[in-house]
Amino acid sequence: MKHGKKYVESEKLIDTNKLYESDEAIDICCKTAKAKFDETVEVHIRLGVDARHADQQVRGAVVLPNGTGRVVRTLVFAKGDNAKAAEAAGADYVGAEDYMEKIQKENWMDFDVVIATPDMMSVVGRLGKILGPRGLMPNPKAGTVTPDVTRAINDAKAGKIEYRLDKTNIIHCVIGKASFGPKKVQENFDTLLNAIVKAKPAATKGQYIRSCAIATTMGPGLHINPAKVGGQVVDAD
Repeated sequence: MKHGKKYVESEKLIDTNKLYESDEAIDICCKTAKAKFDETVEVHIRLGVDARHADQQVRGAVVLPNGTGRVVRTLVFAKGDNAKAAEAAGADYVGAEDYMEKIQKENWMDFDVVIATPDMMSVVGRLGKILGPRGLMPNPKAGTVTPDVTRAINDAKAGKIEYRLDKTNIIHCVIGKASFGPKKVQENFDTLLNAIVKAKPAATKGQYIRSCAIATTMGPGLHINPAKVGGQVVDAD
């Protein structure tokens, strides 16, 4: 695959055979962001678990201290006082059956996070085949099925992200924008990695974090030493 001039220049800054410490990798990563737009910084973490087994699932949510740099649009399924609370908290869309039908009939998807009160899951459940594959289905573990819609909305807009394994045992997450600078991206990275380490399933054997890579939207990837998070050894089995 042929890359552009900026990509080739950025690639010269990277030693593809090296496992970088996270601070050095993040510093270089931010320097490789040379596009005309503010590039997103993403991490890809492969875990030593088997997603096919229920007792080895890794899923949760965490609020990044510096946010993601994205404007988050929230859709809240709620009624009565909960709907009023959602509107007061700044939810972009609040409703019930009306939004369920809009999604079903119009394939409307102008939102980034879906939040629901527990009593609305009978309605939201009908959207499982649409929201599920897109990673948008509300889930108690992610804090998006909750009676406290105010907190859920505030967290989502403050930079709450959900992490979960894909079928290849990899977690893919956005941890900010290149414009944040290395310090803020590092803080977000450490927050995410520590959450994933704490979520380590008891059934896991051997090395938990197998590999970790970081890259901007248009930049080359860097491999981070998977044995350390924020300077601390995380796989002391």
